[in-house]
Amino acid sequence: MQPPIEAAASAIRAADALLIGAGAGMGVDSGLPDFRGNEGFWQAYPPFKKLGLSFVTLANPYWFRHDPEQAWGFYGHRRNLYRCTQPHAGFAILRRWCERAAAGWFVFTSNVDGHFQRAGLDPHRIVECHGSLEHLQCQRLCQSEIWQADDREIDVDSETFRARGPLPACPHCGGLARPNVLMFGDSGWLEDRTLEQQARYDAWRRSIRGELLVVIELGAGTHVPTIRLECESAGGTLIRINPHEPEVPAGAISLPLGALEALRLIDHAL
Repeated sequence: MQPPIEAAASAIRAADALLIGAGAGMGVDSGLPDFRGNEGFWQAYPPFKKLGLSFVTLANPYWFRHDPEQAWGFYGHRRNLYRCTQPHAGFAILRRWCERAAAGWFVFTSNVDGHFQRAGLDPHRIVECHGSLEHLQCQRLCQSEIWQADDREIDVDSETFRARGPLPACPHCGGLARPNVLMFGDSGWLEDRTLEQQARYDAWRRSIRGELLVVIELGAGTHVPTIRLECESAGGTLIRINPHEPEVPAGAISLPLGALEALRLIDHAL
């Protein structure tokens, strides 16, 4: 692995600007579950295997309309887990690299865990393209408001993964609140917060035209290819870190490693 590690370090050393693209694989080294395939999901959530419910089936606004306790059991458990999990040391490595980039940096992530913010990266330089579990909206869309979730944990039955009340409520109508997260088949997601993030990102991209950009993509797969597509289309030098799908376009650097291991090796080379 030494030649591509050295090539990645050389590219980062010369970079004027850094774009960090992160998918679900970024969180695995923090101890978060790997949901690749039904078996990985069911290993983390055994009761759903008995019910024959996949991740794609559960990550759907249908449950907030028809079975709120099941919906908040699933999303509430994930939020509780994200909050009690410490972001791994690779986040701090990325933060140091970003702080040295003369033309600035941005994070573009599909993760909804808020771990980049918790690791101390500037929230105004992060795009959460699928939303955030730390933000809520009204399930009935009584108003188009997105608000910060409070610190209260969702009480989830560890055997059934169903939530016990009271469930999060809309401060305006008192009805059920849901996470401000883009789900499968989701026509009710309020995207205003993410669009504001995207606008800041687009302005930064315009400001670095002519600068040497390096794109570091971590743990982004092809099943939901949002991050891979963004990273491939950004221009500059692409460094793809992925132990399962490391294939890259011509001219890019491929590291078939986990996120933390690759970041540590590159940092050592730097």
